[in-house]
Amino acid sequence: MAGGGGGPGPPPGRLLGTVAVVVAGLGALSGVLFPTVRAVPKEKQHPFDLIGSNYVYGDSKHEVNVYVKVFTNSPVLICMDLALSQKEVVDPKYFWTGPDGKKLEGQPYVDLKEGGKLMVRGFKEYMSGAYTCTLSHKIIETTTQEEREIFKTYRFMVYAYREADHAYQIFVLFTTKECELAANRHFFEELKKILHNIISDLTCHIVQSSYKCHVVKIPTQGLQHELFVSFQVNPFAPGWKEVCHQVPYDCEDATNMRVQEARDRIGEFFSKQTDALKQHFQAVPTIHYVDKSFSVTRMDSCRPGFGKNDLTHQSCASCCVVCDPGTYSPNNDVTCQVCERPRVRKYGARSC
Repeated sequence: MAGGGGGPGPPPGRLLGTVAVVVAGLGALSGVLFPTVRAVPKEKQHPFDLIGSNYVYGDSKHEVNVYVKVFTNSPVLICMDLALSQKEVVDPKYFWTGPDGKKLEGQPYVDLKEGGKLMVRGFKEYMSGAYTCTLSHKIIETTTQEEREIFKTYRFMVYAYREADHAYQIFVLFTTKECELAANRHFFEELKKILHNIISDLTCHIVQSSYKCHVVKIPTQGLQHELFVSFQVNPFAPGWKEVCHQVPYDCEDATNMRVQEARDRIGEFFSKQTDALKQHFQAVPTIHYVDKSFSVTRMDSCRPGFGKNDLTHQSCASCCVVCDPGTYSPNNDVTCQVCERPRVRKYGARSC
């Protein structure tokens, strides 16, 4: 595992090349979602914010990548490029098709608005794929009044994504009298019990715990025996699914808040060790915490059917993006695996 806005008003300039848009639900008021939209030209990968504009324009030369957080509404996809939207368009007609190639008009999960605008409601994994619109309009010669019909096609690749689940790898040091001391193992087991008790009410637990003893040469202090202790604070202790069922739409947010609280509690526990030892011991105890040795690294994982890919999805590299057809993710890893015999033709597969 590895770890780390609404209303019209188009942005100045034109989005050149393949464009990626990320939509993250920030909350709901009276059932209305307020997403944040971020667009990034794929060639340059420099931030291009559409703050104040929940519109995504098409590009007749390139497909536009759009990332929508599951269970939120997509941005408004516009069947027109930005340059054309600044001009008069005569007798425009719009025809939208979904990922299955069928027309979207009349589908219960879409809003088709005037002017070729499309919004997908309550986005889910299976809704991912190509949303294509064909725009036809007329050009009238002012002198002869001759009419010509023009056709343009716009393709939006829309992907469901989730926030990554977080876990924390923690590392701390303790000095000990000697590496062969029998008390070292007993101390380590007791430490794990204490840490478990500190976070058990958060449905988090300590996993992948280990310790090693090394002889370290300290400047001005000579040789010192130290216990290198490492463990992971994981949010998936027994019972975590029941917690998720209480908040199914923002399960990752709830999970990440729980494990962050667990990390903070453990950090506070170690921060108090030095003072506690000074108050209760006249001499240095056999094993004691090395002040300021606490370090933490965040580890990310994805839900089954999702994975990270900073090459394919550069502008949403920190997102857990739905697995493409022909790939799958069966567990809480960060990678979508390629099927040996690609039979899977759906997005978000958990098995081949």
